[in-house]
Amino acid sequence: MKKQPAQWLLSMASIGVVGAILTQSYGTAVAETNTDGFVQTPEQQVTTRQVAALLDRSHYLNQPLDSEMGKEILSMYIDNLDPNHSLFLQSDVDEFTEKYASEFANRLKRGDLSAGVDIFERYRKRSKEYFELAKKMLKTDIDLTTDRTIVLDREKLPHFKTKKEQRNYWENQIKFQLLSITLGQEDEKAKEEVFLANPDITGGRDLVRNDQRTPSEILLNRLERQKGQIERIKDNEIMETILNTAMLTYDPHSNYYAPIQANELQIQSSLQLEGIGVSIRPDRKNPNYTRIVTLVDGGPAAKTGQIKPNDLIIGIAEDGKTMTDVVGWSTREIVGLIRGKRGTSVTLKLRQPNTPDASARTVSVVRDIIEQEESGVTHRIVDIQRPNIDDTPKRIGVLEIPSFYLNYQARRKGEEYRSVSIDTERALKELNKENIDGLVVDLRNNPGGSLDEVAKMLGLFIKSGPLVQIRDNRGNVQVYRDNDGGKQLYDGKMVVLINLASASASEIFAAAIQDYGRGLVVGNTTTGKGSAQIQLDNLALGSATLTQRKFYRITGGSTQNKGVVPDVELVNIYDDATFGERAQKKALPWDTIKTAAYKPEGRFTADTLTTLNQQSKIRQEQNPQFVYLSTLNDIRDMDDEKKPISLNINKRRAKMQLIEERSLAAENKRLIATGEKPYANWNTYQAAMDAKFEERSEMKANERPDLPENEAYINEAAYLMLSADPHIPVSPEEELQAVIVNPK
Repeated sequence: MKKQPAQWLLSMASIGVVGAILTQSYGTAVAETNTDGFVQTPEQQVTTRQVAALLDRSHYLNQPLDSEMGKEILSMYIDNLDPNHSLFLQSDVDEFTEKYASEFANRLKRGDLSAGVDIFERYRKRSKEYFELAKKMLKTDIDLTTDRTIVLDREKLPHFKTKKEQRNYWENQIKFQLLSITLGQEDEKAKEEVFLANPDITGGRDLVRNDQRTPSEILLNRLERQKGQIERIKDNEIMETILNTAMLTYDPHSNYYAPIQANELQIQSSLQLEGIGVSIRPDRKNPNYTRIVTLVDGGPAAKTGQIKPNDLIIGIAEDGKTMTDVVGWSTREIVGLIRGKRGTSVTLKLRQPNTPDASARTVSVVRDIIEQEESGVTHRIVDIQRPNIDDTPKRIGVLEIPSFYLNYQARRKGEEYRSVSIDTERALKELNKENIDGLVVDLRNNPGGSLDEVAKMLGLFIKSGPLVQIRDNRGNVQVYRDNDGGKQLYDGKMVVLINLASASASEIFAAAIQDYGRGLVVGNTTTGKGSAQIQLDNLALGSATLTQRKFYRITGGSTQNKGVVPDVELVNIYDDATFGERAQKKALPWDTIKTAAYKPEGRFTADTLTTLNQQSKIRQEQNPQFVYLSTLNDIRDMDDEKKPISLNINKRRAKMQLIEERSLAAENKRLIATGEKPYANWNTYQAAMDAKFEERSEMKANERPDLPENEAYINEAAYLMLSADPHIPVSPEEELQAVIVNPK
């Protein structure tokens, strides 16, 4: 396969535009603001002007950053800070609109963040008022048997007009949280009784929290942590909130990342990080503490011999700086302190659980590059036998692709690097040696990644021809092609498994396989993220992604918004109303361009697909795993956060018990159908689930046993692939047509 055009994560042309625009002056009068001590640095001012210039001149929409756009950004910024419309009063919104709406865009062009900071400080102030009310309220006896109700999802409702209305809602919020904690404690204590009576369930792990705090104490402690996190938000994080909102107002995939988040983005795209090699999470017994769960073999932390799983992190010092107490900090904040440049050091203050702080030890670790080997492509073989059809089981290869990753930095430096196409090629060669009867390519929950990589991946399966079309903001269309003369590393039967969390590059891959008739596509309609972003690492601070192109199938239809519709539908575990592009604000629309000239390798007829869907639906209605997942969907719909929820603990307890009974019945029905022993009651079931979760969390991702409900999708996809005959070959007459519109 020939080398494709430049990787779409960096555009030198766009960088040039930024440089030219930054020499211009955006002089304008500004309203007085109250920024409570926030003083912008020169780097923050330059970064703000850079982002404004990108939006003004370089976004796919060709929408200037004018006063009308500034008003939209301001409105979205207020909504992003207060999505539930419960913190800001309507008078706050009116005040901000009057003061800043007409000039918000020009402020950004000047590099002036003061308006956004002023609004953020009001958000901090209102949050503090909420915390203070909660603190006073939680020191009193709160009646949880009233007939009050609360609507948890207020996104479509107006802001409160009066303090009294707001206070009433806040009180209801506190009551709901207290009620939920009380019911949660009841469940927790019941589980712990099971652990104590049946210690073999835990496998020797200490899962008994024995939390003696009252629900009020637990909630107060939780709110104090949240208050501390809001108070610790730094200037760069405020800048990130403002600039990211400005970019999100253009489309959901244009983003600004402050330095810490920019580092996270690089990790996700390259499977490589610079840190000490530990995984962390809030401690089960006391969420104020962060616990080390696992250590990466051969990583810096493991090499010290002084850091152990279950250590609690109570302090962190960066490169010889003063030790910072991190009790009560979020895992994101702690990760931000632990990670850093290779060769620098970080000191951790640690203690084992159930020991006093006085026993804490300090360990210094030198950061290094850590390869996340387990996060890449994995492959395996499963046996599938169709009753009355197959004399012996068919050997089906399974390729699990977590993302279309590529270590850009290593590639640019000419170093050895990891990429999804390299790993997939290696996996396919191994599977070919096993003489597999078919292949399942699992793209579920794959968020996408490199455009170059998905093109290379498709070249491993498709003979030759166009793979994807990309249109820029000027209407120019570029076609990515496979021009390797018809070479295919794998030319056997295949099926692509997708779901609502399959996005971007995943959709390009699935669409091409479907349009060429190269294999079946099964699962659920994908995210609908059909836009291409450039990665901008040249900003004064942090980095950005900017939407500059849209993807189109070779048939001419965009993958944007509508996504890829599968040939055969399987049970959907996601809520369509809250997940995917179609649920996003400011999502780009679906449209079409001309069809690219291509020759399909085959075609599944409409009759074939109808039959496959009918047969699959029957199997899904009989398969214990699919029945279980369908039932969970029905149970999930029992609570609607857009409707009033009772704040009477007795009514809520009865509702929760009904949900528990139905959930347990669904689980036991599944267990009985698969020949396993059902659970005696809800508490035993929950205790067993906690123990299994703890056990799985201590394993590396590639060592965890496959969940039966996950395998049901793999098995059904393989079954469909094997049953998809006849796979009608394209006639010579059709080949002469050169183009075809997929029947789907």
